[in-house]
Amino acid sequence: MKIFGAMLVGLALAGCAESTARPTTVRPPLIPIPTGTAGLGQVIGASSAALTAMFGAPTADVREGNARKLQFGNATCVLDAYLYPKGKAEPVVTYLDARQTDGSPIDRASCVGALQAGRRK
Repeated sequence: MKIFGAMLVGLALAGCAESTARPTTVRPPLIPIPTGTAGLGQVIGASSAALTAMFGAPTADVREGNARKLQFGNATCVLDAYLYPKGKAEPVVTYLDARQTDGSPIDRASCVGALQAGRRK
């Protein structure tokens, strides 16, 4: 009887075990994009007019006080450019943030390259 009770407890606990099989997510193939920092040199310090000339019209234009955020994007990534004035001069890009369209991280220079490559098409 003790053996039967032990087996019953063992079977009950086995039913609580987590399955090790997990569904796999298939990710679409990555689009090859340029890497490096050459593109960042063109963007850091750029005015809003220069950004629009590089990437086209922004998908978002947010102003808060004297700060401004311009957002550009395509099928590869989203780039947020933060512009701040220095004294009485026109606001220029002082910081960039980038992410893939699904929210995954991407190198800022790669995103700049992808946006410029998409613009040339």
